[in-house]
Amino acid sequence: MRSLCERVIVTACLGLILPMLAHGAPTLIEHINGYTLSGEQLRHFTALVFDYGRVLDTGDTVALQRKFPDARLIDGQGRTLLPGLIDAHGHVLDLGLEQVQVQLYGSASLSDAQSRIRSYVRAHGGERWIRGGGWNQVIWKLGRFPLASELDQAVSDRPAVLSRVDGHAEWLNTRALQIAGITRLTRDPPGGRIERDAAGNPSGVLVDQAMELVDQKIPPLTDAERRSALLTAFVHMNSVGLTGFGDAGVDAREIALYRQLADEGRIPLRAYVMALWDDFGISARSGPLIGYGHDHLTVRTLKLFADGALGSRGAAMLAPYSDQPDQRGLLFMSEDEMEHRIETALRAHFQVAVHAIGDAANHQVLDAFERAYQAVPAGRELRNRIEHAQVVTLGDIPRFKQLDLIASMQPTHATSDMNMAEDRIGAARLKGAYAWRTFLAQGTPIAAGSDFPIESDNPFFGLYSAVTRQDHDNQPPGGWHPEQAMTLLEAFRAFTLDAAYAEHQERTIGSLEPGKWADFILIDHDLFKIAPSQIWKIKVYQTWVGGERVFDAESEH
Repeated sequence: MRSLCERVIVTACLGLILPMLAHGAPTLIEHINGYTLSGEQLRHFTALVFDYGRVLDTGDTVALQRKFPDARLIDGQGRTLLPGLIDAHGHVLDLGLEQVQVQLYGSASLSDAQSRIRSYVRAHGGERWIRGGGWNQVIWKLGRFPLASELDQAVSDRPAVLSRVDGHAEWLNTRALQIAGITRLTRDPPGGRIERDAAGNPSGVLVDQAMELVDQKIPPLTDAERRSALLTAFVHMNSVGLTGFGDAGVDAREIALYRQLADEGRIPLRAYVMALWDDFGISARSGPLIGYGHDHLTVRTLKLFADGALGSRGAAMLAPYSDQPDQRGLLFMSEDEMEHRIETALRAHFQVAVHAIGDAANHQVLDAFERAYQAVPAGRELRNRIEHAQVVTLGDIPRFKQLDLIASMQPTHATSDMNMAEDRIGAARLKGAYAWRTFLAQGTPIAAGSDFPIESDNPFFGLYSAVTRQDHDNQPPGGWHPEQAMTLLEAFRAFTLDAAYAEHQERTIGSLEPGKWADFILIDHDLFKIAPSQIWKIKVYQTWVGGERVFDAESEH
């Protein structure tokens, strides 16, 4: 069997199957207001030179023109240029599907959601199943989950299954419940919950693993539908300034599709794909795929799930929920099984990224990593991650540093959850929730993302939330628990170099230093001089990946 190093070399060679474009002369973008991190420092420059897709130098326009007299010149028109931003945690297929399914994101009430569903149903008479999502009963101020009968009022002639905004609950109409065979006699599956009325009948919402009861009845997407959704998502991500992303959990079929798109040169970003456990044997047999397709595709991570989400009370808590004392959330597997899966991945030289939101889930995962490292000491060097790390006991936070774990966190989760988080867990437990400052102060890297499409894939929304801890109406005054806010430089690093570090790619992306890929964006305001309240309004003019322009706002109009 080949060693890990030999496999990496083979993979790197495979990555060269996409031909490097010979430009004949370097390209110099002048008249720019450029910024990049260099080590711990933020550097400013007025010109950028690249060739063969990689940065040659940054600096003063006049000096670089003398140094590269034959360079092809592009006028940056004084616009601000930044390294391309990286979303460390999203769901790409879902982002693409969102564009063609029912969208309930931002719906203000149950009646608003019903109106949107009716409009969609009228326009899609041929669809056998009505799919979509984005609903949030907290914003609707229902004080409960929506009912199947309420979805029936919008669509009753065919099954409808709509995901909650966090992706950890589904709202079904009566027809979908019937097709899934869910009755008052159906037992809650391990790690899942069927919401019920006072008589014990299913009321219309399935939480976490219970969703599989209906999901297995829905016709699977075709490869053509998956391909179209991925390509749609890529275009959208480029348009908001993303040049890299972590796809947090895909099956073997989708990994094969990613590889096909990389072969065709159709991935205009740096894709860092995380394999799911059910198909992990396929990935483990071939070993990590690193830098494939000219550094456009890497598969070297196993994604695991420890619990559900806070909004649906599926996040596993050590003590009962403050607003529902009979609930503690849902752990998806035993301690032994969690350790086994982590250890299996580490032995195969795969990084491990575990979804953990509640304090009980985070505690379980920390324990599992600690035991797995005893069995596989080298596994500590794989930059393992806890995804979300949303509610952690104060005693467990230092263990992230002790175990060399990365906190993969999503700043917009805090500003979206602030309307219900204290109701769910109380003021005392909030001290270890969304605790970015506490993690940074102990030296734990934060890889920032959005968890799109649960939140917007626009990274400027994340930068804004990280710095202000406010919504887009500048509420609450001063920010929600501002003591945990990041500085702008910290937030910028979390969406660039630290996100790259979490993907083992800090030597090739994340900053605009010589030898790295020329992945950059041009934007309409100076990120480092604009008022923090305006960060989320920043627009992207152009996005470049590997020295090739992949998005131009002017050509879109």
